[in-house]
Amino acid sequence: MKKIKKIKIKLNGKVKTVNENLKIIHVIKNLKIPIKKVAIELNHVILDKKKLSSINLKKNDKIEIVHFIGGG
Repeated sequence: MKKIKKIKIKLNGKVKTVNENLKIIHVIKNLKIPIKKVAIELNHVILDKKKLSSINLKKNDKIEIVHFIGGG
C-alpha cells in the first residue's frame, strides 16, 4: 500500500498541509469558492481557470485567491 505524502503550501498567507500532487481545482472546490468570482494566483502567476484541473501542487507553493467585489 502506497503512503500518501503530505506537503505544506501557503493559501492566502496561511500554511496548509495537503496531499502531494493535489490538483488546484480540488483546493478551490473544498473551500466552496465560486470559481467565476475569483482570480487564482500560483507563485505570483495568475492561472487560466481552464487549466486548474491539470495543475498539481508542489511543496511550498503559494496560492492567493482574490474575490471580485462589485461596487460603484
